[in-house]
Amino acid sequence: MPAVTFLPGFRKISVEPGSTILDAAQKAQIHMNVVCGGEGKCGKCIVFLKSGRVDFDRKKFGRFFSPGEIDEGACLACQTVPLDDVQVFVPENSLIQEQKILIDARGIETEFNPAVWKYALELAPPSLEDPSPDLTRLLWGIEKSGGPRENKIYVPLEVIRRIPAVLRESGWKITGTVTLVPGGYRLIDVEKGDTSGNLYGAAVDLGTTTIVVYIRSLIDGEVVGVASNYNKQISCGEDILSRVNYARKGGLSHLQSLAAESINDALTSAANNAGIDLDDIYEVVVAGNTIMTHILMGINPAYMIEEPYVPVVKRYLTSSASRAGIAVKEDAGLFIFPAVSDYIGGDIIADVLASGMTESEEVSLLIDIGTNFEVVLGNSDWMFSCSGAAGPALEGGEVLFGMRANPGAIEEVSLDMETLVPEYRTINQIKPKGICGSGLIDLLAELLRACIIDRTGRINTSISHERVRTGRYYPEFVVAWKHDTGIEKDIVVTENDIKNLIMSKASILAACITLMNQAGIRREDISNIYFSGAFGNYINKENAIIIGLIPEVPPEKIKNIGNGAIEGANIALLNRKKRKVLDEIARTMAYIELNAEPSFMDEYTRSTFLPHTDLAQFPMVEELLESCRIRRD
Repeated sequence: MPAVTFLPGFRKISVEPGSTILDAAQKAQIHMNVVCGGEGKCGKCIVFLKSGRVDFDRKKFGRFFSPGEIDEGACLACQTVPLDDVQVFVPENSLIQEQKILIDARGIETEFNPAVWKYALELAPPSLEDPSPDLTRLLWGIEKSGGPRENKIYVPLEVIRRIPAVLRESGWKITGTVTLVPGGYRLIDVEKGDTSGNLYGAAVDLGTTTIVVYIRSLIDGEVVGVASNYNKQISCGEDILSRVNYARKGGLSHLQSLAAESINDALTSAANNAGIDLDDIYEVVVAGNTIMTHILMGINPAYMIEEPYVPVVKRYLTSSASRAGIAVKEDAGLFIFPAVSDYIGGDIIADVLASGMTESEEVSLLIDIGTNFEVVLGNSDWMFSCSGAAGPALEGGEVLFGMRANPGAIEEVSLDMETLVPEYRTINQIKPKGICGSGLIDLLAELLRACIIDRTGRINTSISHERVRTGRYYPEFVVAWKHDTGIEKDIVVTENDIKNLIMSKASILAACITLMNQAGIRREDISNIYFSGAFGNYINKENAIIIGLIPEVPPEKIKNIGNGAIEGANIALLNRKKRKVLDEIARTMAYIELNAEPSFMDEYTRSTFLPHTDLAQFPMVEELLESCRIRRD
C-alpha cells in the first residue's frame, strides 16, 4: 500500500491503492479545507508534491494555480492519487483554520421551569420501630421536601445499588437528584452531603461545521460558561451528503464518536471557564439538523438521501447522555429536538422558537443559510417550509479567492463610485487572504451599483480601469493588490465567481417566492424577515436586497436573531413546558419538496438575474439601477 507523508510534521499514513491524498489526510486526522466536498470544484485543498509519483490532471485543474505554484508541484488533495510512497507539503491556507463562530444568543426571557431538581435531605436512620427500606425512606424524604410523590418516581437498578452505602457513609445526610422523563419522574443520582448548589444543564447547537455549547445553572438559569469549536466530522467530509456517504461505507460509528467528541470538547472548555465539574451537568439539550442528530444517536441516516427521503424518526428523542457518549453526569438526560423532514431539522425548529413567529398573527419569513438553506414562512396559524442546496459559493467554495469566515477573510467591502477603489475590512484586521460570504454579498452589490457588472453578472471589460481586466480564464475585478494581501497574490473576483454566486442566491430567492406563492402571500404582506445563523448575522441587509438574495422589504423589517439554534436550545433547557410546543411546531409546519414543485425551476430561472427578471418586485433596486444607467451614460 502506498504511504503518504505530510509535511511539515512528517505524519505518515498508509492507504489503499486508488485512495486520494485527501483520503490519507482524513485517515491521519489532518483537517483539510474541502468546501466542495472533495469534488475538485473549490480549489481549496492545495498541496505540494515533494517526492514520489501521483496521478493528477494539472491541465484540468490548472485554473486554481499560479504558474509558480505549478512549478512547485501544486496538486489538489481531493483529486490526487499516489502511485507509490509520496511526500506532500500542506500549506496553512489548505487547512481548516479558526473560524468566526456565531455563539451569541439574545437571551430571550422565558419562564424558568427546568426538568431537573436536587433535594438536600437529612433522613432518620432505620430502627426496629421504623424498619422502612432504604429506598422508601429516601423517596419519602424527597416527597416531604416538595418533590414528586414517592410512588411516581422510577429508580433504575444502578442507582438502587448505590443507595445503602451512600446513606450510611454520609450519616444519612444526602442529596437526591430527580428528573422529569416521558411518563413520570426518575431518580438519577444520590450523593453524600448537600450538593444542591451544583446543578447545571447544557444547551448544544450541533452544526455540520461548528458546535456551540452554553452551560447554565438549573437553580437560577444563569449562563455560567460558553464555548465553541469545529465539528470534527469535517475530517470525513465538509457537507451533509459527504457525511451520509461516509456512514454508508461503514463509517457511522466513527462519525457518531466524532460528534460526541466534538460536543465533549466544547463542554470541557465551557466547564473549565466556569470552574465547574462535568459531573454536575445533569441534562443536555441538543438542536441540530436531522442528519446530524441521527448520527449523534447512532441512527443510520442513509435513507434520507434516497427517494422518498424519509428520516428514521421525526419526533423528539430522549435518552441518557452517556448512551450517546456525552461526558456529563452518568445518568444525565439527553433531549433531542424534533424534526419536520430530512432537511428541516431541530435546528430550524429552534430558530422558529427563538424568533417567536409562531406567537404572532403577523406573517414572517425565516431564513437560515449555510451550505444548505432552510426557509420558513408563516405565523401562529400556519407555516410552510422548504430547504435546498445554496451551493458552496456563499461559504467561499467555487469562488477563486472565497474562504470561510477565518482570520484574514474580507468580510465587508465598499467601492468608491467614482474611483472604483475598494475599501474593506478583514476578520481580525489582518492582511486579506480571501473573501468570505458577507464580503462576497457586499462585493456583488457594489459591482452592480458601480455599473462594473450588468444584471446577468457580466463584467464590463470596456471600462478603462486597472482593476477591471481580462484574467487567465475569465474577466475579473481586482479587490486587493498582491502587495497588500497576506497570500502574495492579487485577490480578484472573476466573472465565473459571480456566475456561481448568482446561482446560489437564485436558489434562496426562488425558494422564498415559491413559499409565498403557495401561501398566496405578496412581499407587501411580510411583516418580518428573520435571518438566523452566522451568515445572515453578518451580511448587509440592503446589499442582500440589491442582489436579490431575499424579497425586497423595508430594511427595518429585516432582523437578525443570531444563533437561533442555540437560542432555542437554551429556551428548551430552561423551560420544560416549551418542549411541548416543539412537537406542535413540527406538526404545524408543512414541508414543500422543491424538487417536486414544478414552479420552483421557473422561479429559479427568473432569479438568475440581479436582482430578478421582474424589477417591479424590486422597486428600490430598479431606482438604483436607473441612477447607475444615468451615471454610466
